[in-house]
Amino acid sequence: MDKLKQLESFVSVATRGSLTAAATAEGVAPAIMGRRIDALEARLGVKLLLRTTRRLTLTHEGSAFLEDCQRVLADLTNAEASVSAGGVKASGHLRITAPAGFGRRHVAPLVPRFRELHPEVTISLNLSDRIVDIAGEAYDCAVRVGDMPDSSLVSVRLADNRRLCVAAPAYLERFGKPSHPTELARFDCLTLSSDASQTRGWAFSIANGPEREVIHFKPGGPLDCSDGQVLHDWCLAGYGIAWRSIWEVEAEIASGALVAVLDEFAAPPNGIYAVVPQRKHLPLRVRLWIDHLKQHYGTPGFWQKL
Repeated sequence: MDKLKQLESFVSVATRGSLTAAATAEGVAPAIMGRRIDALEARLGVKLLLRTTRRLTLTHEGSAFLEDCQRVLADLTNAEASVSAGGVKASGHLRITAPAGFGRRHVAPLVPRFRELHPEVTISLNLSDRIVDIAGEAYDCAVRVGDMPDSSLVSVRLADNRRLCVAAPAYLERFGKPSHPTELARFDCLTLSSDASQTRGWAFSIANGPEREVIHFKPGGPLDCSDGQVLHDWCLAGYGIAWRSIWEVEAEIASGALVAVLDEFAAPPNGIYAVVPQRKHLPLRVRLWIDHLKQHYGTPGFWQKL
């Protein structure tokens, strides 16, 4: 029996969860699929799947072998594509997730452009402000903004992300500009009422002798909201000072709709990352998607686009 067909059948059964579903997808009888799995297990000398009348589960060995099989089959597909007519061709389904606000503005517009370049790839984009378990929920790639915690995931830095204080010119004309972060206490500060990334407050870089240190300040104000876009709109309307990411406000700063304040105290930037599950080999479509993001995010003037 063909070894490659055994591997393909095993991956199909494991990912679909049943012999019947895998057999239907291939257009063969479930018994044929079962014989392929039996032959594979006999050849390897290990049990890969535990089968009952009600369910099918992977053994520990089966789970490890599944990841290796998926990598081998993906590498084979990529190798064939690289020498096919027309050069490298990505294919398959790409599942992406990103934060809602950032994703709407700076990920979603790039998705159709990517598919124009790679028409054999289909794409699902999830926009959510929760931290998605990309491995557990079978996402190929997540775009994340902020400091990256230690984890088993692999991250690729796509761009720097600065945070800075901004206000509308009309607000500054009425109330003046703060000259030091400690002066923010007498200004109307627009704050997020629930955001894990701001639990320590707004970050600033302050001189401490010959060195500089990052301090955190928790401002107060008459208005707060759990939605960053609402704060953005309030800031544009002149209701106070907000602490926002450069990707949210660079276009408005360039147009003069917002003015950066306390810029000389801005904390060092964190990053914008592409995050993928921990594995040695990525499908071609994922590698090309990450390259697509890096190319656009590195283009001069990209962040100033509305």
